Amino acid sequence: MRTGKVMTLFSVIALFIASLGLLGLVSFTTEQRTKEIGIRKVQGASAGRILLHLWKDFGRWILISTLIAIPVSWYLLDNWLQNFAYRINFQWWTLVLSAVIAFVIAIITVSFQTIRAAQANPAESLRYE
Repeated sequence: MRTGKVMTLFSVIALFIASLGLLGLVSFTTEQRTKEIGIRKVQGASAGRILLHLWKDFGRWILISTLIAIPVSWYLLDNWLQNFAYRINFQWWTLVLSAVIAFVIAIITVSFQTIRAAQANPAESLRYE
């Protein structure tokens, strides 16, 4: 029970640190693409369209990392659980649920910064450069 509580605590801390890293990466990317976002706004792109365009870049990498992490996690957890006298069955849906939760957190993080950049005044973003 104590090990489970410690593992939960460290998992939450790791998820928080990963979200902060993703937020920093999204902030940096939107700052680098300020002029592009301004030009797209001037040409009539909606905030949702800009959000979709910028989200594709991050969504692709999140999907690839999830596809790599699920089989590796399954293998490591299955081997680890075999060492116990009272073995429990590991359910596949727990990995899918964790991937969905991570994906939702990533969507929220990316959307927050991208919407802020997409709703900015395009004249100021073009003047910025």
